[in-house]
Amino acid sequence: MSETDERKTWQQELASLVDYTGTMSFDEVDNSNGSSAGAAANVRETISEFSKGAVEMSVELVRSFVEIVKQSLGDKNSFVVRKFGKPCGKICGKLRFLNDYLPEDRDPVHSWGVIFSVFVVAFLALSINTAPSTSIPLMRKVYIHPPNASLTPLPDGRHLAYHEQGVPTDRARFSIIAPHSFLSSRLAGIPGLKTSLMEEFGVRLITYDLPGFGESDPHPHRNLKSSALDMLHVADALGVNQKFWVMGYSDGSMHVWAALRYIPDRLAGAALFAPMVNPYDPSMTKEERLRTWEKWTPKRKLMYILARKFPGFLGYFFRGSFLSGRHGPVDKWLSLSLGKRDRSVIEEPWFEEFWQRNVEESIRQGNAKPFVEEAILQVSDWGFNIADLQTRKSRKGQNILLWLKSMYSRAEEDLTGFLGPIHIWQGMDDQVVPPSITSFLHRVLPGASVHMLPNDGHFTYYFFCDECHRHMFATLFGTPQVPLQSAALLNQAMIGANTEDKEEATIEHSAT
Repeated sequence: MSETDERKTWQQELASLVDYTGTMSFDEVDNSNGSSAGAAANVRETISEFSKGAVEMSVELVRSFVEIVKQSLGDKNSFVVRKFGKPCGKICGKLRFLNDYLPEDRDPVHSWGVIFSVFVVAFLALSINTAPSTSIPLMRKVYIHPPNASLTPLPDGRHLAYHEQGVPTDRARFSIIAPHSFLSSRLAGIPGLKTSLMEEFGVRLITYDLPGFGESDPHPHRNLKSSALDMLHVADALGVNQKFWVMGYSDGSMHVWAALRYIPDRLAGAALFAPMVNPYDPSMTKEERLRTWEKWTPKRKLMYILARKFPGFLGYFFRGSFLSGRHGPVDKWLSLSLGKRDRSVIEEPWFEEFWQRNVEESIRQGNAKPFVEEAILQVSDWGFNIADLQTRKSRKGQNILLWLKSMYSRAEEDLTGFLGPIHIWQGMDDQVVPPSITSFLHRVLPGASVHMLPNDGHFTYYFFCDECHRHMFATLFGTPQVPLQSAALLNQAMIGANTEDKEEATIEHSAT
């Protein structure tokens, strides 16, 4: 009986919810479809009314919250206004130029509120990883190796870390100094370049860490002119007395451009591979700039905009990527878009090993400042245009004495710009430094030798390619020549020759 009472009580409670006063057995349910439909309709109506009430309560709650905020922010004497009013006013004043991009009939306060809300929602959506945890590759932690670099002192008291490859100083026919690119170090050099090839051509290769990178001391007031002077001091300190070649790859090429501008008399020539320029260079046409920017990922475009407008935010992004203490793929850390051949290169184990060791050395000091400085240098005013490097006749001016002197002098006319050879290699499948940049360089530097590589990308020609390295050396230096004999070997040879001559003279004298 107790079970029956409990069952009736349960049925009666259910009937009360649907305004049904009688009891109903489960057998009767099958014979009363109409009643069931009415009960279901009553349930839906109850849920609908409940939902409407909840929404009305939420709206009233939001309105009350808005009123409280208005009262708090509208009162000039409130704590919030007194504490944050002036800083917010300054920030809004700096960002007021963004209102020019809004339609004239839109309220800026309402529009930017909506844009900010959409941005927050999109950022949260992109931050959520919906993929299964098993598909996420394990990321290796960065290992900082013990310091082992050779250091050279500079006139201002700083020290630069450097690395030498190839033949010794006294046997070098050609000396190359190569500043590295962004997120790189002195260890990069020409990746995969064999010592036997450098000995065959008599080449000495010198690489060094830029200020604040690797084991080099930071520069307190760094710019492109100081970068060129650092290169000059390294050459003098390491005994490079003759003219030397400068070599640049990717965005490290801006230091080569600086050397061509500020220390041209010490340079024998320049070799650039996928050379980067200032993406805001005023000499670029609208079409050249459009063809360049359209190849880049949205994140890379954002990095350039931040470096130019809001460089203070760059440190946040860098600390969340390659300064996070963990390794990551090169295309992710540098926001690169890659072609098929470049993609296949970076997936090779030997490239990953090279890349990780190079990054570990680059971020050794764990400071975001040198990377921020490098990014700012790339997009800021260089103090010169690349077109200034073109060889041209210097202007004598309007001085009558200079004019008369030029009329009666038989001396050759003075030339400005860089007088030595400039070689540029560009992969046609390069999406990191698009071919449009090299087209721009060829336009403003018609005297430069441009080598277009139809089937190569950003990494395929410069990285670990023996045939490519031989081709570039042959282009720069001609037919391979054995290294110069050292002074000690020459002295020994001369002493040996003199001894043989004396012995032959003594034998002839005895015979007579």
